[in-house]
Amino acid sequence: MTHTVLVTGVSRYIGARVAGALAADPKISRVIGVDTTPPLSLLTGEGVPLGRTEFVRVDLRSPDIAEVIEAADIDVVVHMSLVSAPVRGGGRVPMKEHNVIGTMQLLAACQRSAAVRRVVVRSTSAVYGSSPTDPAVFTEDVEPVEAPHSGYGKDATEVEGYVRGFARRRPDVTVSLLRFVNLMGPGVDSPITRYLRQPVVPTVFGFDPRLQFIHEDDAVEVLRRMASEDHPGTFNVTGDGVMLLSQCVRRAGGVSVPVPSPGFRILSAVARRAGLVEFSPEQLRLLSHGRAVDGGRLAAELGRRPGYDTAAAFEDFLRSRQAAGNLPLRLVDGFADLITAR
Repeated sequence: MTHTVLVTGVSRYIGARVAGALAADPKISRVIGVDTTPPLSLLTGEGVPLGRTEFVRVDLRSPDIAEVIEAADIDVVVHMSLVSAPVRGGGRVPMKEHNVIGTMQLLAACQRSAAVRRVVVRSTSAVYGSSPTDPAVFTEDVEPVEAPHSGYGKDATEVEGYVRGFARRRPDVTVSLLRFVNLMGPGVDSPITRYLRQPVVPTVFGFDPRLQFIHEDDAVEVLRRMASEDHPGTFNVTGDGVMLLSQCVRRAGGVSVPVPSPGFRILSAVARRAGLVEFSPEQLRLLSHGRAVDGGRLAAELGRRPGYDTAAAFEDFLRSRQAAGNLPLRLVDGFADLITAR
């Protein structure tokens, strides 16, 4: 039986949803959520309900996290606080410190704790990189052709190295490492969703990358299962199938404007300064070369496939936009068909 769970990154949307789902489980006696800022539901009463989750303000880069783990007798840790882009007003250095140094402090605290028996880490498929010579599909055992050398992908690669080192030092602890593709759904606000919400969508001339999505509900369920059960190993987390970027733009009702690669980088910099889209270098490479991963190992481990495939996850995201006043998908498709016919 799982007794006390610590969830990091609880002020972010998915972290809050995972904490709320765990708090609703009667087999779990206590859920403690930590972050540097309080969740929105505690500040305004709005946002994701946390149920009986207890919030503790902690910066993972400080030794205070060890005191929380020790005092609460934590036996399960769900690490959700890796950030994919520099926060506004911050920069790359604070982002790297939070991701890498914060994870090192957390794992060191887990290593010293005699109570911790399960650690779940949310990583990213960005660790595979994105290059024109990539295999058609990455499985968990395939090494990247060109490893990420900057940004979120590099941070996640370093984090995974520390997680594997922790697993070797504490073989008595079940360690689950989850490589998520881009999350998609009504509540997700991310660089890729903001990019696809733009009425005019610049794309890299000559490229139509493959993209994959995991629906937020499926992501929460995977994390809930991993926190509640023993599933050691490294797993890709993705909805079945792929979508081309051109399909995503068409379905979203945007206008695709192909731009040569140098111009695309300039437009991305302008969008960053305007606060429209926060794209890291590895995300720009993804929009050129794409990436596809295989989720078969996780499906076999959990005995189920995601409820939404990639296309269905994207359509659910679009339905939430329609509710906010966007054109219905059937009209978007009709306009696109008329243009194509001409």
